Amino acid sequence: MVSVGMIFNAPADGPSQARYLAGLYDLDELGLQLRRQGAQVGMDTAQQWIALTDGGAGLEEFMRRNFPRAECILDFFHAAGHLHELAQAWHPQDEGRARELGRQWSHRLKEEGGRAVLTLLDGLELRGRPPAAREVHRQVTQYLRNHVHRMDYPRYRANGWLIGSGHVEAACKTVVGQRLKGAGMRWSEDGAHAVSSLRALFKSEAGQWDAFWAPAAA
Repeated sequence: MVSVGMIFNAPADGPSQARYLAGLYDLDELGLQLRRQGAQVGMDTAQQWIALTDGGAGLEEFMRRNFPRAECILDFFHAAGHLHELAQAWHPQDEGRARELGRQWSHRLKEEGGRAVLTLLDGLELRGRPPAAREVHRQVTQYLRNHVHRMDYPRYRANGWLIGSGHVEAACKTVVGQRLKGAGMRWSEDGAHAVSSLRALFKSEAGQWDAFWAPAAA
């Protein structure tokens, strides 16, 4: 599986600048490459680092190991998706009620944070609910307990920080997917790694492609 990483800033008064990395990297190598890219753009002098990931296994530890100064934030939309799954299990025969309940829980998550939503879900009455609904409730509340320490969305938003990993999700499509997943395409591992790396360089901030190919100074 091709890994995609991204070092970027998101200024309020202009477009973000980004450097991408993509290839068949293991997490250790990806971390090393991302740290190098961060150092090249002056990341060490930045006042605040933000690490946005979904809830994938090992990603939080990856960020803490490679970017120890970063505030780790769980992608809001992944968390909200789990709340909508529970809402659907709560009202399996009424799509409208399920949608509205999911919307309410997601709004509370954004406005009050993960701890408030976890308290709300822990207080739900489970008696009379079918086993499938109780199981989804168990899974979702456990998910919140595992990640609640990086779900303080009111504070993140008050600080002007991003709470969604849409930039990286989009990069998976535009940097890799659009080039490697064309109709009928087949790739060897070496070919996929090489093309992903070149594509990441090509899609990165202005000047990266030309700088890579420029002859080294004597």
